[in-house]
Formats: sequence, structure tokens, C-alpha cells
Amino acid sequence: MKSIKYEDFTNPRLQSGGDLHNGDKANELSHLDSSGRARMVDVSLKPDQLRVAKAEGRIILNPDTIRLIRENLMKKGDVLAVAEIAGIQAAKSTSSLIPLCHNINLTTVKVLTDFTDTGVTISSEVHCIGQTGVEMEALTAVSVALLTIYDMCKAVDKKMRIEGIQLIEKTKHDLTR
Repeated sequence: MKSIKYEDFTNPRLQSGGDLHNGDKANELSHLDSSGRARMVDVSLKPDQLRVAKAEGRIILNPDTIRLIRENLMKKGDVLAVAEIAGIQAAKSTSSLIPLCHNINLTTVKVLTDFTDTGVTISSEVHCIGQTGVEMEALTAVSVALLTIYDMCKAVDKKMRIEGIQLIEKTKHDLTR
């Protein structure tokens, strides 16, 4: 997908209401209208489908910080439980955080934490029945869960590093009723 630059907005095709990429749907930027203005994509004609997205990320921690979390000795409380709840809450709030993201009805949100030798891995799985996917909700869940760990551990670990936040899978399935 071609990214656009500021100078692309002065393109005469945009000023005249033309398409951004000569009608090539594969390269079209779906969140821009024919004038180059931001817009929410219209999904009203798309059928409801079961949509699932999975994401993951990790936070690298000092070994002493890992021990404190494992032994539930952090002053702010149970770090992993709070991170999982924060991730679920974040998935439910995604459309409030990301301007062009649709407000969708989630049917389930799972956020799981796992210790590694170097820190904690967060994974999320988000489901909905709707007209658009849930990858932004899955990524937001992971991101906020990791930020929650960072916040709860910042007093004892000055070298934490969040990395590898990525979409692992997204699927959609037709509904049979």
C-alpha cells in the first residue's frame, strides 16, 4: 500500500474529487475520501460475520522485577491481574481512542499474561459479530496491558522495554443461522 505525503493533498485529482490511486482498489487508502479528507469507512453494506483477531507483545524486565511480580510483592498490587483487566477495558474503549475506528459490539475479549525468562508476554483474542474486524481492539488490548505493567513497575525498573506488539491473526467467517 502506498503511503501518501502532504504534497499529495495538493494533487489536482484530489481537488477535483478524483481517486487517490487511479481507481486501483488494492492501493486505495480507505480512510480518505476523494478530496483527501479523513473519513470513517462505510461498512453498512457489509454482512455481519464472526470476526476474530489475535495480537501479542512483550515487556522486557529486570530479573528482580520479574521476581517481585511473581511473588506479588509490587506495592501497587497484583500486576498481571491488573494488566489483564486493563487490556479488556482498553479493547472495549478502542473506538474512543482511535478516531476512525468503528464502535463495535465485542462478544468476548481474552487477555492473557505469561512469564518468559526476560519478562512478560501479553496475548489477546477478541471476537465480535459485525461488519468490520477487531484487529485494532486486539492490538489496543495488548498495548494497554503492557503499558499497565510498565506503570506498575516503573518505580523499581528503569530499563523496561515494550516490544513486538503485533497482529498474529485475523479471521472472518460467514454466519449460518
